[in-house]
Amino acid sequence: MDARLQVYDDKMKKALEFLNGEFATIRAGRANPHVLDKVKVDYYGTPTPIQQVGNITVPEPRMIQIAPWEKTLIKEIEKAIMTSDVGITPSNDGSVIRLIFPELTEERRKELVKDVKKKGEENKVVVRNVRRDGNDAFKKLAKEEVSEDEIKNLESELQKLTDKYIKEIDKAVEEKSKEIMTV
Repeated sequence: MDARLQVYDDKMKKALEFLNGEFATIRAGRANPHVLDKVKVDYYGTPTPIQQVGNITVPEPRMIQIAPWEKTLIKEIEKAIMTSDVGITPSNDGSVIRLIFPELTEERRKELVKDVKKKGEENKVVVRNVRRDGNDAFKKLAKEEVSEDEIKNLESELQKLTDKYIKEIDKAVEEKSKEIMTV
């Protein structure tokens, strides 16, 4: 791949990776430890990812269990989960915290699918903006004695990259929507 295209490929790839990361935090009725990825616990005054203060397991399909490495952190972990957008109230027995995922209602599933599609569209816009930036940069190359054919070629390759990533975004949106709607 042309080095001038590689930059835009990387940016589009990052957009897709970001979208997949976002999708991992959307809960679909099943316990997924990634819903806790953005939760930070106040660990002696420092916001620390929850994965670094305890062991996270999924003992049942609709339950996440967090075993803190220090029992004194239970209240802090609970507080962090409550203030996050996870939307589940934690319960603890003094040594572990449990998050029980309720079955999603049909209405909530539809809302989540709408949210997934919205995030997908936002990422398509990011990919198209990368394409626009690339095309602008290629037009400037004309002043540097690069042939018109070469510029047209670069624009064509960039369009192929754009199409590829938009197709991948559509696929990711479709898969996540299907996962959410599966009861």
